[in-house]
Amino acid sequence: MSMNHAKYEPLLISTDGREFKFTSDGPKGKIQKIVQFIETEDPSIYNLAFGDLLSDGYIDDHVKNDNKDRNKILATVAASVYEFTACNAGKYVFFTGSTPERTRLYRIALAINLEELSRDFEIFGMNIVKGCYCAKPFVKGVAYEGFLVKRKKILSFM
Repeated sequence: MSMNHAKYEPLLISTDGREFKFTSDGPKGKIQKIVQFIETEDPSIYNLAFGDLLSDGYIDDHVKNDNKDRNKILATVAASVYEFTACNAGKYVFFTGSTPERTRLYRIALAINLEELSRDFEIFGMNIVKGCYCAKPFVKGVAYEGFLVKRKKILSFM
């Protein structure tokens, strides 16, 4: 997820800025990926959907490609979050894995890159309490069921 990892380019952005596409390229071939930011019932929160783009336009977020490019994919998804939040100031992005293993992977990626990401984002861990997600500041080593990020204000000195 680090911005220091190589990212896939081009990162194709839809005209409304809510959909990003790129192609994973590895031993299993070229695989079209898609990241979507979907408004939730709370208009200040967008759900991040990510996975393989299927020929019918749907997203398969359970497929396991093993294309040996996990870090490059995570860095590209992180780049899409940077792009989305740069154009949608004040919006939160919620994400969780499609499986507990993927949620754990996201937690590890956040923890490894926490110092870098914390410069640009407020980062929260989410757990379900009494049927609702409860956000607390992200802490390394704590298990969460989801994550919420919000871009910090971009300061301008002009």
